[in-house]
Amino acid sequence: MSNIQETPEFSEWQQVVDILRQAASEEKDDTMLRLLLTPDERTVLLSRVNILHELLNGERSQRKISELLGVGVATITRGSNELKHHDDETKAWLANLLEQQRPKG
Repeated sequence: MSNIQETPEFSEWQQVVDILRQAASEEKDDTMLRLLLTPDERTVLLSRVNILHELLNGERSQRKISELLGVGVATITRGSNELKHHDDETKAWLANLLEQQRPKG
């Protein structure tokens, strides 16, 4: 009988971040995310990016964002509450990143 305790190999969020970082450095980030996330989870992630973008943009109320994205107001509120945990520098960085990635046209 083995005395080895059975535990998952990956148990820390930072390990996931490191895996994604490595995949990105090998230009395999899309493949990795498709392996990790179901189509529904990818759709939710896209909604979350749009929620952050809209909240940082500040032009729409949470109710309007909810209607625009077809998600509940509670989902918008959770995104807003998460943003409150970050400093202005981080918010500015994120707003700039999202602006750079917006389709032009």
